Amino acid sequence: MASTISGFDYRRVSVDEDVALNVAVSGTGVPIVLLHGFPQTHLMWRHVATDLAVDHTVICPDLRGYGASDKPAGRDSDTYSKRTMARDIVAMARTLGHERFALAGHDRGALVAIRAGLDHPDVITHLASLDVLPTLDMWDILRGSSAAVAFHLYLMAQPPGLPEQMISATADAFFGHFLDVWTQNPDAIPGDVRAEYLKASREAVPSIVADYRASAGIDVEHDQADRTAGNRLVMPVTAIQQDWGAALGFDAAALWRTWASDLEHMTISAGHFMPEEAPAEIIKALRSLLTR
Repeated sequence: MASTISGFDYRRVSVDEDVALNVAVSGTGVPIVLLHGFPQTHLMWRHVATDLAVDHTVICPDLRGYGASDKPAGRDSDTYSKRTMARDIVAMARTLGHERFALAGHDRGALVAIRAGLDHPDVITHLASLDVLPTLDMWDILRGSSAAVAFHLYLMAQPPGLPEQMISATADAFFGHFLDVWTQNPDAIPGDVRAEYLKASREAVPSIVADYRASAGIDVEHDQADRTAGNRLVMPVTAIQQDWGAALGFDAAALWRTWASDLEHMTISAGHFMPEEAPAEIIKALRSLLTR
């Protein structure tokens, strides 16, 4: 089963009390950290990571609560806040010897990356966000029947108990649904990788739900505080999305410009899982970002 990225070394890196991350590392040069999304692990970066490792230090962790990283119980709202998860990434990089680094995230990992950029502007040199909006904007644009595409956000926002029971009872069908409907090219996620994603997600239902629950609560509070204070992303930012802004009736680039002045916004023809479906385009975009 494809549980590792070929050519990468693996280690466990302690980032918080009783929390260590599973981390894949390869290459030398300017460091870039790649953060995965839902319902995946660091394996989603396998194509992009091996290319970038030719001339960069590439670091691919499993986020807390996902994959082979530790999954602390969500005892309070902050355990899986994006602020906490961003601190994990900064601590991980520092332990590996990197005080400053570029950061790219997809889906949930992009939300962590955005929070890291806002909270640690002296650490994050460049930032790429793949196929999300900042949390505050995401909730603002979901309304009416169009919000049905994000039913899982509302399910996992509910109080502890019912969401975990419902998802655990049909975990493979639940997580497999997103791998199916969010992918334009099913061959982009081969069977062994799909099986790895399903196994990892099946074993992490409580922490995955806690991550999403935080995005309906404390993460919104943190974003709103930044917007009120006028805090913005000060590093070069690349935001890459499918053209779902037009489909849902909003201007994604305009929303992004409220958060970042040095912005390149791109739409590409791919499904949600861009690093697997369109790796050449993502590699090109990240390499361009790193030169800005």
